[in-house]
Amino acid sequence: QVQLVESGGGLVQAGGSLRLSCAASGRTGSIYAIGWFRQAPGKAREFVASISWTTGNTYYADSVKGRFTISRDNAKNTVYVQMNSLKAEDRAVYYCAAVGDWRQNPSIVIIASYDYWGQGTQVTVSS
Repeated sequence: QVQLVESGGGLVQAGGSLRLSCAASGRTGSIYAIGWFRQAPGKAREFVASISWTTGNTYYADSVKGRFTISRDNAKNTVYVQMNSLKAEDRAVYYCAAVGDWRQNPSIVIIASYDYWGQGTQVTVSS
């Protein structure tokens, strides 16, 4: 089992920045990738960004490219997403999730690939 705990959410003005953290524990050696997703009120959960645990390759949703940066610190078993130039439409609950390494060539940009989920952290952007 892998446990994930998000932190860093809060209230920020439009144009501001936040950094979210996702701390992994448990069987971290079985992690293939970690991703961030978000869910706004009344909307489906959507992909934001992901990073390969071993190669460090990163992927982004078009809506956040150039504004968000995902990174990892393997020594701390933590993944970050730096969110700059925040917009009102970025308001959502942000979740981190992990893909298990038993999956064969999983796509790490789709929800269905993810096996473990955190509880989420709220990001509110005021205009």
